[in-house]
Amino acid sequence: MSSVVLLDNEAVQALGIVEHPKHRRVLSHIQVVAQRNRRASPVDIRVPAAVRVEAGWDRTSASWALANRLRIGDGLLDAGHADKAASIRERTGVSVADAHLGAMIQLANAEQITVLTSDPTDVRAVAGDRRVKIVVI
Repeated sequence: MSSVVLLDNEAVQALGIVEHPKHRRVLSHIQVVAQRNRRASPVDIRVPAAVRVEAGWDRTSASWALANRLRIGDGLLDAGHADKAASIRERTGVSVADAHLGAMIQLANAEQITVLTSDPTDVRAVAGDRRVKIVVI
């Protein structure tokens, strides 16, 4: 079964700031995914590019060294994702970052989608008809 874990803005901020009150919670979820990957249950971890921008994750900055060591890929905002995100934003009124998250959910090839979020209401709004496991941080 293919699986993807997506991070929202606060999950990224919590991951990047050791003093953030939710840092340990997010890091523990990422570590669980890493352990599953070692046991041949591959899980892809992604952060939508718009979320990374909103959260301030600059991969060239030394302050993001811990997050950079984790195997978290970028969800690119290509033409298809941009069109879907624009549609989601128009329909729901969410932020650009949340709309991009929704586009990644709706266009994912994965059978199982998990989102680490502080705002489950927005995730439900942008997920459309896709089943999503929401992990509230």
